[in-house]
Amino acid sequence: MSGTTGTEEAAMVRTKMMTAAAEDTALPGADADRLRVAIVVCFLDEEALLPTFLASLAAQTVPPEQVLLVDDGSRDDSFALAAAFAAEHPWARALRRPQRPQEGDRLVSAAELRAFQWGVEQLAEPWDVVCKMDADLDLTATLVARAREALAADPGLGMVGSYLRARHPDGVLRREPHPEVHVRGPNEFFRRACFEQISPLPAILGWDTIDELRARRRGWRTRSLELPEGDVVHLRPTGMHGGRLRMWRRHGRCAYGAGTHPLAILVGGLSRARMRPYGLSGLAYVWGWAWAALRRVPRADADTRRHARTEDVARLRAAFRRSAARVDPRG
Repeated sequence: MSGTTGTEEAAMVRTKMMTAAAEDTALPGADADRLRVAIVVCFLDEEALLPTFLASLAAQTVPPEQVLLVDDGSRDDSFALAAAFAAEHPWARALRRPQRPQEGDRLVSAAELRAFQWGVEQLAEPWDVVCKMDADLDLTATLVARAREALAADPGLGMVGSYLRARHPDGVLRREPHPEVHVRGPNEFFRRACFEQISPLPAILGWDTIDELRARRRGWRTRSLELPEGDVVHLRPTGMHGGRLRMWRRHGRCAYGAGTHPLAILVGGLSRARMRPYGLSGLAYVWGWAWAALRRVPRADADTRRHARTEDVARLRAAFRRSAARVDPRG
């Protein structure tokens, strides 16, 4: 006999049960039901697209635990739409940041990242996954559920998101292509441990590539999800503010900031030359990188750039081997 009383034994049992429950709750990734998802949506003058986005957010088969709708200084009725949505959905809140001076290119100053980081600071505890989401999307109904399931199934997965489709001039929706390991900026779901390890992110062009490079450098996996219901629709195709050539120049600057290998820049320029406007798209991309290099604009930290070049060389070698295999007469 231990000498303890029945009351003491009952208390010990309760204590063990409470400790086990606390430890169980602290293990994100064990199953999808335990991963608490918080979404931060930053927008500026999105009155035209917000209704579609908000309707698709409300239609999620499994809603997130909380949503912050962050108006980053709109001058239209965007905030009124967000506030009305929040009033009807208890898991949503609408917040407003002060108006800022007009900018020639809001992406250059990474205003969206600043608004997102501010939004993360306003989240209510607890949360296990945070998603940076744009308001120019039409979400598939199971996006949140599928992202939650993917993160729960793979504890080593740090970032996920959906592939995106956009409507082309011919009216057809087509996927915006990219490697599977890339997660598109408009819908990035971060596991909390991953997000905290890669933060703070630099407020420069290319931050939404630098984030995944940092994640992979620290051993996390990143990937885009093939959703059975199809890709999320990007209502405003990437980079269309200011025209295509400006978009490709900006992409080149982003590549410089992230530390892309020069050989990968040349290959990327040749690839983009086949896109409209033909030839000029590739030149604009390479020029954007060269201009940034000449101006020595801010870049990612040295370790992240080194990791980016290592990944680029590995991809180029793999592509060369595939090409050589195709032309080898021995098959």
